[in-house]
Amino acid sequence: MQITRANVWYLLTHKSFLILLLIINLLGTIYGYYWYGWQLAITEPIFYIFVPDSPTASLFFCFVLLAWIMGKKWPLMEVLALITLVKYGIWADVMNIWTLIETGSIGWQGWMLVGSHFMMAFQAVLYIGKYVFSYWHIAVAAVWTLHNDVIDYVFGQMPMYRDLVDYTSYIGYFTFWLSVACIFLAIFSIRWRKYLPN
Repeated sequence: MQITRANVWYLLTHKSFLILLLIINLLGTIYGYYWYGWQLAITEPIFYIFVPDSPTASLFFCFVLLAWIMGKKWPLMEVLALITLVKYGIWADVMNIWTLIETGSIGWQGWMLVGSHFMMAFQAVLYIGKYVFSYWHIAVAAVWTLHNDVIDYVFGQMPMYRDLVDYTSYIGYFTFWLSVACIFLAIFSIRWRKYLPN
């Protein structure tokens, strides 16, 4: 059988594949919250929701996948998933590669995080043609995303990379502009949709 764009998109949007993707994301989300356990243990409860960034991003996508499997749409979750999956997927890869440069090694767990976070960002972009969010959904997601940055870098709740502690101000600056770039990605994706399968 000839592999065509239509065939690939059919596979990617088939209910069985979406269920598999939901299971993978759910397992990754659970592991992500477990990974943040030690930081949550020393975090004030008022900040709990803002600390585990990556697993919350994949949790947003779990809600999106669940809605699609049920034949429904959840636009606000779609845009939150797109912005945060791309943001934290790229962010974590940059932090891990930066740690590699600083220390010379990140171990198997570090490389596992590089691969899994790359796939987080990739899957979010892969489904751009299927999203139905509008500009007001983007506005709400932008407030959440930028507010999270303030909590992280003004109130000191950012994910902790001990080997990069001396670069916190630079990381905060990078993170802010990465957030802005991901918000613009969501804005431009509305225009791109008409050229993509849905």
